[in-house]
Amino acid sequence: MLGSRLLPLVLATAALAAGTAGLGGFALWSGLAAVPAAAAAAFVAASDALEGRPARLQAVTGGLALALVVVASAARENAPRGAAATPLATWALVLALLAYAVPFVAWVLEPVRVPRRTRTHRRLRPAEVEELLSRAA
Repeated sequence: MLGSRLLPLVLATAALAAGTAGLGGFALWSGLAAVPAAAAAAFVAASDALEGRPARLQAVTGGLALALVVVASAARENAPRGAAATPLATWALVLALLAYAVPFVAWVLEPVRVPRRTRTHRRLRPAEVEELLSRAA
């Protein structure tokens, strides 16, 4: 569950919704909870990409989203108590959510790959091998 790609998305969405609703405390804690979840998802995607799996886009967008969630959490923590969230915190969370959406959009827009039929090779009989070798000589 820690490497889930949906958990940081849900927590970042909750932080953004709580911040816009004026629930600063909940927005702060859900944003702080999103940091380790986003880090775990980014590390899992990076390790998948290093193992040769097709996860390079998820690794890049996961790392970018992690950086944006950290910026949003830091901006929200440094805001004065009782004040509204800074625009930096809000925009960083919006951009993090967009970064999480990029692999999904790429998956939807990916063309369907039709498998190609491969020719089956049959084994040559010894007589055919001798005939081919005699022609080559």
